Amino acid sequence: MSDLARILAIDPGERRVGLAVSDPLGVTAQGLETFDRRGGDLLDHIERVIGEYGVAHVVVGHPLSMSGRPNTSSLAAEALARSIRGRFGVEVTLWDERLSSHEARRAMAGTGVAKRSKGAVDRVAAVLILQGFLDSRRQGGETP
Repeated sequence: MSDLARILAIDPGERRVGLAVSDPLGVTAQGLETFDRRGGDLLDHIERVIGEYGVAHVVVGHPLSMSGRPNTSSLAAEALARSIRGRFGVEVTLWDERLSSHEARRAMAGTGVAKRSKGAVDRVAAVLILQGFLDSRRQGGETP
């Protein structure tokens, strides 16, 4: 991966999908508009984002159960990761995101934003997923 290639994070949900992209140096995460699955094809949307931002790596939130076992949502995330890898040929990492939505709601508590925009929680969750990945990589941590 080029030093200036961006990383896209996806917080997959049944209805809404949170998205975040790194800065070109891979230091910080910025939220993108939440994608509503009722508004079109998710893979087509991801293709536009990859092209627009020059994404070379995608991090997909992997919502395992609290025990670490797979569930319906984590299996769907794995299928999405395979589809992205196969269709776009980019590097894809599954990232443990068991508490990202809970952390996002907690971070937004008292702001009133969560009540006005349900997609805001998904966007913040994607930012948390990506920032965790970026921080781990910068610290030389293993990526699951």
